[in-house]
Amino acid sequence: MKDDASSDGAVLRQFLIGIADAMTASEESVDVITSTVTRIARAYDAPDTEAIILPTIVLIQTGGVIQGRLAMRSGGVTGLRFDQIAELYRMIRIAETGGIDPIDGIARLNEIGAMKPRFGWLVRTVGHALLTTALALILIPTWQGAAIAFGLGLLIGLAKLVRSPTLQLIFPIIVAFVSAVIVFELAHYFAIGDPLRLLIAPLVTFLPGGMLTTATGELAAGQVVSGSTRLIAGLVQLALLSFGILAAGEVVGASTLAFVPYHSSDLLPWWVGLAAVFLFAAGNYLHFSAPVSTFGWVLVTLLVAYFGQLLGTLVLGSTLSGFVGAFFMTPVVLAIATLKRGAPSQLTFLPAFWILVPGAAGLLGLTEAVRGDAGLTNFGAALTTVMSIALGVLIGTAAYRTVRTGAHGIQNFTVELPQETRERSQSLWERLAPSRRQHRVSRASGNRPPGSDERHEPG
Repeated sequence: MKDDASSDGAVLRQFLIGIADAMTASEESVDVITSTVTRIARAYDAPDTEAIILPTIVLIQTGGVIQGRLAMRSGGVTGLRFDQIAELYRMIRIAETGGIDPIDGIARLNEIGAMKPRFGWLVRTVGHALLTTALALILIPTWQGAAIAFGLGLLIGLAKLVRSPTLQLIFPIIVAFVSAVIVFELAHYFAIGDPLRLLIAPLVTFLPGGMLTTATGELAAGQVVSGSTRLIAGLVQLALLSFGILAAGEVVGASTLAFVPYHSSDLLPWWVGLAAVFLFAAGNYLHFSAPVSTFGWVLVTLLVAYFGQLLGTLVLGSTLSGFVGAFFMTPVVLAIATLKRGAPSQLTFLPAFWILVPGAAGLLGLTEAVRGDAGLTNFGAALTTVMSIALGVLIGTAAYRTVRTGAHGIQNFTVELPQETRERSQSLWERLAPSRRQHRVSRASGNRPPGSDERHEPG
């Protein structure tokens, strides 16, 4: 039997706020967070709980309209690593059955927030260098480009270990500027072709592709406020990265320099790109301290995205190739998340998204548009690429949900009376001797029959 002070009071509201904050830090969409909080509240005999979730504010009300109590938290939250996200969703599955006391749940959330990375700073730095090298091999399969990307990956991976809220605001500009200066200078001596393309690899973990896609999904789900906020934040991050590259180009005079191009004979064999996918999975595992059990799922998702993008290139061309990759990848991500021994969608989605390089085209297009090279043409192509990825995710999600739930997810417009009003509207006989049908309806809606003191244990 749950303690009333824990399940029906301020502790429960604080527990729900903590879960919403943690899911926001894991970059989950607000509609999913809201539905999760509602399910957990019902598991703790609080069916009249209302939640308003935004990227920077959480409002939780329990107790219904008449006796409701409100709790609120505002402000940004620090992002979680992959190992923390895995532990969070493991606890959420328990909470959805009422299997953990809210007080213990709050303590567990604090433990997750204070978790130390599974790997030390050296391993995580090398992991970042490996994933940077792997992406460079996919984009520019040359030994020169791979060597430069590995060095930049080490430098940036080491710099990312510094955790400072103030530094995080200007960190993208600093990283983009330093990386661009190095690449522009080395491009005179090594056959790497267009330096901007090589810059994608070291900056990939700063590209807001996931944020832009989440924003598009939230807009499609009717979450206009959160979707617009994320969309603007993603575009600002792209602009900051582009500003750093443009500043570096002005310093070294990149617009007037001739770089050493690479020739077809300099390219590595075709199978190097496929091997780079495995290398990318290993680097992702080490850098983000991902749980061991998720490595295989991440690799499967990466392969689906990689081959889906190759198919899209053959069918629709390079600009829309990400649409096909995202379309095939998204149902796989969602299916893995539902498995008992699967992985949360963030752990598999983000690495696969980086393989598709949606934000990279946006960065290139925005940089060249501001610089004046082909202007609106490049910017339009960049926006088309990003939106095609987002559209692929949306259609893939819709297809998966349609196959899984059919028409059960379709809801008609309804307005329900508060629980207290529904109870008062019943006749005296219905309140004293509720029928079996009323009892079943009450249990299905998460409410106890009027006059009943029975409390249901979890599970």
